[in-house]
Formats: sequence, structure tokens, C-alpha cells
Amino acid sequence: MTAAPEAAPGAGPPPAQPALLSINNIEVIYDEVILVLRGLSLEVPKGQIVALLGSNGAGKSTTLKAASGLLPSEQGEVSSGRITFNGEDITTMDAPQRVRRGLSLCMEGRHVFPHLTVGDNLLAGGYTKARDSASTLDFVYEFFPKLADMRGRTAGFLSGGEQQMLAIGRALMSQPELLMLDEPSLGLAPLLVEEIFETISRLNADTGLTVLVIEQNARTALSVAHHGYIMEQGRIMLEDSAAALADNPDVKEFYLGVGGESGTRSYRDVKHYRRRKRWL
Repeated sequence: MTAAPEAAPGAGPPPAQPALLSINNIEVIYDEVILVLRGLSLEVPKGQIVALLGSNGAGKSTTLKAASGLLPSEQGEVSSGRITFNGEDITTMDAPQRVRRGLSLCMEGRHVFPHLTVGDNLLAGGYTKARDSASTLDFVYEFFPKLADMRGRTAGFLSGGEQQMLAIGRALMSQPELLMLDEPSLGLAPLLVEEIFETISRLNADTGLTVLVIEQNARTALSVAHHGYIMEQGRIMLEDSAAALADNPDVKEFYLGVGGESGTRSYRDVKHYRRRKRWL
């Protein structure tokens, strides 16, 4: 892993920084009839943290599954458009091929192997880099000392925060260039959410790891991200630096819980305003 760029969170990606992941005008359908992503395009610059925000059902998880090659397991497919990673077209590659090229997905709900130990969970994550697994394991234990202390414990008996830490550590075992995180704060107490996002920020700062995170906790995600996108109904409706998004009046109202100019609004008022504005 290379040294991280000097840009501070919220400053936006440097213009000259190349895109590590590029999703170009893709459409995704499930069961050959259900259109979920509708001409979606986004870029993840190398060495940056990018936040993908949106409400439930906006298509955030589907975006990560399209990038990681997991759609076929759910009867989904990219029906049009193109996905490139490090300049290489990966649109039709299967998931193991993408992992070998440097993409790693930490799925929603953590999905650790509950009957295996912490150590065995981590080794399972490094199956594509078996020759380097010992050195990578040392790195993960150094970065997550708690996992080192719990290496012999059964993963199913860990707390939610410990399992999330293990899931991230397991994803790092494949030595990714791009780490994708699906709702890492799900089901965690506020202090644990803060700890997880501090870990994400530290990974980026210390190792230069590129991160794409989808999150409903918009305030926390934008606090560590460099750039952000907002999705609604399978499309990107807004993109900007994290600082600009955090200061955007619409983002404040709909995602950060800050009222509009007229003060506090009822849920009905917000839904009506949202339908009226459309963001299109």
C-alpha cells in the first residue's frame, strides 16, 4: 500500500488524481425485468474515501454488488454500461477475478463465519493471497490489536462492533487497492460507529487505501470522506466534495436532520417538499 495523499477529509479529491474505480452509465436489472440502477455513473479517485449516500431502496447496495461482481448470485446483471478498475474493463469478470485484481467488499451485516475462530476467519479472507497471508495477518493484528487478543475466540460470540472489526480485517487480508464497505455502522452503538469510522479514516491516512463506503449515517460518513454522491431511485442526484455536501441545504434537511428555512417540519411536509423538488 502506498502513502496516502495529503488532502484532508472534506477537501475533495485532487483534480489530477486518477480514478481507481469508474462506473459508467450502468443499468442493473434483477430477474430480467426489475430495473434497479438507471444509468448510474460515479468515480472513486485513487487514495480517496468516497461516500455513497441515499435512503433505503435507492440502489446503494446494488451499486457495490455490481462493482464487486456479486449480482449473478442474486439473479441480477449489468444490462448496459461499463465498469473499469485500474483502467481495465471488469464488467463481465466474476467476483474472484475482481478480488485478485484488488477489490474487496465488506458486506452489510458483517457475515463473519460464526463457528470459526477470529484467526481462521482472517485466514479465510486471504485465500487469494495465500503466499503472503502470514505478513498480511501480522499487519491486520497490528492495526487491530483487539483481534490479536481474540484470535482464538469463536467469531459468533463476539459483539457487533468486534464482528465489524473482524469483517474489515478479513477484507484487508486480500490486500485490496479498493475497500468497499456496505453500511458499516448498521446495528452499532454511537461510540462504536465513531470508532469504526476512525478506523476507516486511519486506514486511508496510514496506508493510502482507497475506500468506497455506503452509509445511511450521512453526517458520520461525510466527516471522514473526501467526496460524496447522493443516490435516489437508482440514479446519482448530487455529487460534490464532502464539505460542500455537508453544507448543502437539501442534504442538511433530508440526510443530516437539519430543518429548512421555515424551521421544524412535519414528516408529511418533508415528503411533500421532496416530491415537489425532485432533484432532477
